[in-house]
Amino acid sequence: MTSLFNLLLFFFFLVLPFVSNAQSDDPLGQFCNQDTVISKASPIWSNIDHVLTELVSKAPSTGFLTTSYGSGNDKVYGLAQCRGDVSQDDCSSCIQDAGKQIRQLCPDQADARIWYDYCFLRYDDKTFIGEVDTYSGIFYINVENVTDPGKFNKELGRLMDRIEADAVVPENRGLGKSETKLTPFITLYALVQCTRDLPKLSCAQCLAIAVGNFPAICNSRKGCRVLYSSCYVRYELYPFFFPLDRNDSNIARGQTIKKLVYP
Repeated sequence: MTSLFNLLLFFFFLVLPFVSNAQSDDPLGQFCNQDTVISKASPIWSNIDHVLTELVSKAPSTGFLTTSYGSGNDKVYGLAQCRGDVSQDDCSSCIQDAGKQIRQLCPDQADARIWYDYCFLRYDDKTFIGEVDTYSGIFYINVENVTDPGKFNKELGRLMDRIEADAVVPENRGLGKSETKLTPFITLYALVQCTRDLPKLSCAQCLAIAVGNFPAICNSRKGCRVLYSSCYVRYELYPFFFPLDRNDSNIARGQTIKKLVYP
């Protein structure tokens, strides 16, 4: 639980039990490291632009890319990854939005990250490739509790164990997703994903830290998301990953309520 106190920002997403209508151009959040402020005259500034251009143009073809540009202390490292179940078109659209928005939201920082529902993008003037990063994170939490917490938490634990094991299988590229029936009318859906630069053990470590937040942050909630720079976990009582179950009777549609809380 130590990692909870190291989080630089928290988002508590207060969600009624229905599907969000947010589009890919609505970021879930961003982190702009205020300890890495740079000027436009810095070589790092232009190196960031080079890195972003490559991420936006090349990452969508495979859904993932790491790159770097520059030399010495001015070198910039970048990573972009789409959620493993989205289409190439949605991936491309999301990364394009991320590339534009991150420069607007973090205009003067050499270390910046931005999270979307469909993708994640970051750059830094310090190398981070292949390293587990759970220093800054975002939480989205449903406002409603389940009616049978004991059974729900037990089934959620089993489902998470299963998809975490799937995520570390090399051919799955860090992605695990599945569902389980809680009752004949209620289905629990869950998805986990690591960034594809992480080796197997590092992916497992990141997911364990993320899921470890559930008892304190997401306890008995109908839905929850934990987003780190190296991995992502989510569960809901409605289908949110592709292919969607169009016949699921739990889907309802409406507006969402979001509240931002800083530590």
